[in-house]
Amino acid sequence: MTPVVMLLWVVAALLATAVAAVTFSQMRWASHAVYVACAALCAAALGLLVLHLLAPDAGTSVRVLPLGLPWLGAHFRLDALATFFLIVVNLGGAAASVYALGYGRHETAPHRVLPFYAAFLAGMNLVVLADDAFTFLLCWEFMSLTSWALVMTQHRDHENTRAAYIYLVMASFGTLALLLAFGLLAGPDGHYGFDAMRAAAHSPALSGLVLVLVLLGAGSKAGLVPLHVWLPLAHPAAPSHVSALMSGVMTKVAVYGSMRIIFDLLGEPAWWWGLLVLCLGGISTVLGVIYALMQHDLKRLLAYHTVENIGIIYIGLGLALAFQTNAMSGAAALALTAALFHVFNHSLFKSLLFFGAGAVLTATGQRDMEQLGGLIHRMPYTSFAFLVGCVAISALPPLNGFVSEWLTFQAILQSTDLPQWGLKIMVPAVGGLLALSAALAAACFVKAFGVTFLGRPRSAAAMQAHEVDRYSLLTMLSFALLCLLAGILPGLVIDALAPVTVSLIGDRMPMQASIPWLSIIPITASRSSYNGLLVFVFIALSGTLAALVIHRYASRALRRAPAWDCGFPDADPATQYTAGSFAQPIRRVFGELAFRLREQLDLPAPGDIRPARFVATLGDRIWELLYLPVVRGVQFGAEQINRVQFLTIRRYLSLVFLTLITLLLVLAIWP
Repeated sequence: MTPVVMLLWVVAALLATAVAAVTFSQMRWASHAVYVACAALCAAALGLLVLHLLAPDAGTSVRVLPLGLPWLGAHFRLDALATFFLIVVNLGGAAASVYALGYGRHETAPHRVLPFYAAFLAGMNLVVLADDAFTFLLCWEFMSLTSWALVMTQHRDHENTRAAYIYLVMASFGTLALLLAFGLLAGPDGHYGFDAMRAAAHSPALSGLVLVLVLLGAGSKAGLVPLHVWLPLAHPAAPSHVSALMSGVMTKVAVYGSMRIIFDLLGEPAWWWGLLVLCLGGISTVLGVIYALMQHDLKRLLAYHTVENIGIIYIGLGLALAFQTNAMSGAAALALTAALFHVFNHSLFKSLLFFGAGAVLTATGQRDMEQLGGLIHRMPYTSFAFLVGCVAISALPPLNGFVSEWLTFQAILQSTDLPQWGLKIMVPAVGGLLALSAALAAACFVKAFGVTFLGRPRSAAAMQAHEVDRYSLLTMLSFALLCLLAGILPGLVIDALAPVTVSLIGDRMPMQASIPWLSIIPITASRSSYNGLLVFVFIALSGTLAALVIHRYASRALRRAPAWDCGFPDADPATQYTAGSFAQPIRRVFGELAFRLREQLDLPAPGDIRPARFVATLGDRIWELLYLPVVRGVQFGAEQINRVQFLTIRRYLSLVFLTLITLLLVLAIWP
């Protein structure tokens, strides 16, 4: 039995689990059984895929089923690119399922989650396996609709229904763009199989139009700016283990769609492709982290950070296109490896952070950081795992987020050899944006961890919090360990990604496993190198030595004095820094540019006992400039058309008569 057939059996088992969940979801044991089944199936698929990716003679596995279009069937294909993204899908699926064994006990409507959860996992697997346009789009829509149903779990909440509606509209728009892209690739003969699209010759104009459509279609699902508006609404609305899948995994399926079409089906790229992708990636990176800094809702903050990290991935893809156009295969392989490495890294630390946010929500019932605080004493294991995720997403060594961003910077440094002036200007500018986003990301997660876990509790719910169940802790600590291992042993991950870059670019990074001391050398040892293991050992030893010296030689005399607390001796939690006050300097700098900031200060006159009030109002310029006019136009058109329902009988007959005359005139004039 070939690997692709075994994976299809796993997908069939997931779909059978979804059907069974429809019948038995009201049973007490249904939640446990469904999540155990999903975890086991995803773990089995994960083991198969890892062996297939690391096998020296893995090759490509294909299968055609008598489904789909009558003259075409349903084509499925497992190659190096699909294998890597399926590893991301099933690793995230297995972890989310184990996490849900504990988190799912608190679900108030399991019958609205269990069937769609298993189907969602199956849909993501099928999208990556699909090898023809019809099957790809059908599975893409299936994935979108099942995730939409999960967003609608708490359907009585107005904010959730609004988020689900916007998500559905954007998903439909994305599918339409992909449908048009595949239609152009299929040509007048309707060759919907990917093999036929690879073999066809496409004109530069058609290829450029397909690129734009793909960036609109797959980019809207991934969360590229300005197509990101659904993401910070839908991801927080879903249950936390589903949020982890949507943010950490589903967005990567969208990245896979972009890569499959752009790098595999479109043929040789033009130099301006890289310029366009770089521009979108750089804008998404900076705006995503700025939006995240302004948030008080912990899950919405994490959702906006997905926009930032998707931007980092597309920066790597844009660099790979630019280098590939100019026959710089080594630099293209470096940039593509950096993008793929960040795909893997983001799936780890973003899933970990959403798991941590779900644990906080379970323990306190709160997502608003202004109502939290002091959780490090009440939830020490969750706090530690969340801290690891914060360090990783902030791209600090020795964790994994640093390595992929460092590789991206190394690729940016190769841009001096690019001949096009547009790329010579754009690439360093994007490098500056990437550096800015890295600094802002660190500030954002200092805020997220500090306000949520440090200080004093700001509410009774935070004061009464307790550690979560062992399944949730096991999942979070396991992903924290993976973040560390991928950071201190990055050469092993880079070598595992080599078959993917060879299949798309025709080149790979130098073999890293044979380098002494497990260092990584992207280009040459004289230019750059990094050793995550030595950095980790240095940090661990120096920290331990400092602690020992302080405890050994510090004075043992007991000294007591009032702690300096910003001049407020009152122990009230209201005297602490808030999420809003922490972000105020960034809000002042970027407020007018990104948010249309309005600040209102009501300062009473001397002698007036009224409290002073400060109100800051933030707007989303992209929503107001791009989407709000469309919404108003649709509403205006609907109101005008709605008048037809209230015509008198004479006006109805007149309308029918005029329509008939118009049609007869068209037929008479038609040649």
